[in-house]
Amino acid sequence: MTASHPSSVPSLLFATSTGEILDYGGLHMAGSAAGRFYKPRLQELIELPAGSELFALPGRLPVGIEPEGDEPALLDADPFHPDQPIQAVAAFMAPAHTAVYTAAFQTASPEAPVLPLFAYTAVGWADGKFWVAGFRSDADCRQDANQFNQRLLEQRTRKQLQRLAGNRLVQHLGKCCLTYGCPAARNYFLGRWEAPLPCSPVCNAACAGCISLQPSGCCPSTQDRITFVPSAQEIAELAVEHLQSAPKPIVSFGQGCEGEPLLQAEVMEQGIRLIRSRTNQGTINLNTNGSLPDAVERLAQAGLDSIRISLNSAQPEKHRLYYRPKGFGLEDVCQSIATMKRYGRHVSLNYFILPGCTDDPDEFKALVELIDAFRPDFIQLRNLNMDPEYYLRVIEHKGVEPPLGITRWLAQLKAKFPALGFGYYNPPLH
Repeated sequence: MTASHPSSVPSLLFATSTGEILDYGGLHMAGSAAGRFYKPRLQELIELPAGSELFALPGRLPVGIEPEGDEPALLDADPFHPDQPIQAVAAFMAPAHTAVYTAAFQTASPEAPVLPLFAYTAVGWADGKFWVAGFRSDADCRQDANQFNQRLLEQRTRKQLQRLAGNRLVQHLGKCCLTYGCPAARNYFLGRWEAPLPCSPVCNAACAGCISLQPSGCCPSTQDRITFVPSAQEIAELAVEHLQSAPKPIVSFGQGCEGEPLLQAEVMEQGIRLIRSRTNQGTINLNTNGSLPDAVERLAQAGLDSIRISLNSAQPEKHRLYYRPKGFGLEDVCQSIATMKRYGRHVSLNYFILPGCTDDPDEFKALVELIDAFRPDFIQLRNLNMDPEYYLRVIEHKGVEPPLGITRWLAQLKAKFPALGFGYYNPPLH
């Protein structure tokens, strides 16, 4: 049986100028929390999950921990070839895993590029394995790497694309599946679990970490945004079949390949009513920024079962600085939560996790107050996919007090709100 934690604190990793990743036993790995460096505890480390990736971080030097004294130390050159430059290394963990620390590094120059839109978890080497500072936050296997047979996936996808050649939404998801490897699109074509229903080419926010649209010269977006609004018939054709045949079926509006779905409330309302006129099976979910509570009410009346509201912060100003909203604020978002609760529907917070920010004492206090006031049912512990230093600048993070630590933060939330669920994915309700 594989050990769940390493036998000792792992060694620091670095990348050579050619991209080769090496370990250096002269320093322990370090983890970062909003620029503060820590030596991870053994119980905070797990083996690098299958399906994860390792990244070299351009323009950034690795920071480790001195074996004697536990002080942070910068590694500014290749210890085996001192004349060669090096880069810091981070892990992008597979889905259903949440970071305890981000990668520890120091940016070498102001010209260093903004990192692409991924999460950067601390990683080290021990016992012949890579170890990351994180934990499995959801036992659901729906996006695990071992659940996908590429040959079968391509066969099923092409067959479905041919069968529903006139459905633009299905055709769009084919590109998401085959070009971008979107796990939700892949599961749709495999006929299981959660299927995506993107519908909005436009948005009412300009999120600093938007994965579908970024200004020229910034970090590149990771996928293309949908360019059309599907019809209610196209939505229902896809959704009804999935809800009637898939195990633990969910269909979800609001995907990484679109803007804000609430701007298409009319077509979503028509789609939901059409779906529910044909089947009462499964869960109809909406992933949203929660900006338009009146639209949320229309959808709840139509039969929307659950909502997942994305939230970077429970503090109004930090929420504004990240979302850069057009015509709404955190007050509207909270009203959307209240609306769904009034209709007895399920509410999740898609709460972005970034060690040092999420567990900042002021942020923790604000989140507790929000949960107390609006009583969401579930928190999805999603890593923030963004350059951590850039994010700190965007939200003007000060970090006056030391962070609680993600492990302690989560334990305190669970103690304060025993009825609150935690995970990573949208839960099936029926």
